[in-house]
Amino acid sequence: MTVNATPIPGPLLISPDDHALIMIDFQSQMSFATKSIDAVNLRNNAALVANGAKGFGVPTILTTVAEKTFSGPMFNEITDAFPGQPLLDRTSMNTWEDAAVIDEVNRIGRKRLVFCGLWTSVCIVGPTLSALDQGFETYVIADACGDISEEAHERAMERMVQAGVRPMTSLQYLLELQRDWARTGTYEMTTGIARKFGGAYGLGIIYAKTMFGASEGH
Repeated sequence: MTVNATPIPGPLLISPDDHALIMIDFQSQMSFATKSIDAVNLRNNAALVANGAKGFGVPTILTTVAEKTFSGPMFNEITDAFPGQPLLDRTSMNTWEDAAVIDEVNRIGRKRLVFCGLWTSVCIVGPTLSALDQGFETYVIADACGDISEEAHERAMERMVQAGVRPMTSLQYLLELQRDWARTGTYEMTTGIARKFGGAYGLGIIYAKTMFGASEGH
């Protein structure tokens, strides 16, 4: 049997127009006890995801838990990317059990959902497994999540993957949205986000552009 390759991306890759992003409980109180990832990396990764989603027009739900009474405000790196967007505040640990969040999921109407937030073992496991059970295709951005220990984070990731949730990383998320450097309409935005929040990769872009005027699209 002959198999013919074609220059067409596979359907398992995400695109800006085929999913919604749900960012959960990136709040001060939740981050204080997070030990599986340091706060600087967590904030950078969350910012990279938020700015990527905003830039590519991905419908994004921002949700908090007990914002005014216990957990505090959502990271500025996220809310700055979505100025004026309401935060859906909950009492439930499982975001999927909050009617306002589910109303927004249904309003957006996309069957593929990408999740990230704090903590992995509670606030991410709950909605991803619930969404999966209801027929949604679910992804988790692993390095834009965190938990009270590395053990807690890793066991949570294993549990989700075993159930069928697909893991990815924050930089992977951004670059999968861009996918082709010849897409000039979003090239500067994508590399700009990477320069600002992409760590060593961002430094490499700054160096190449400054020293050689380099561009991946040429």
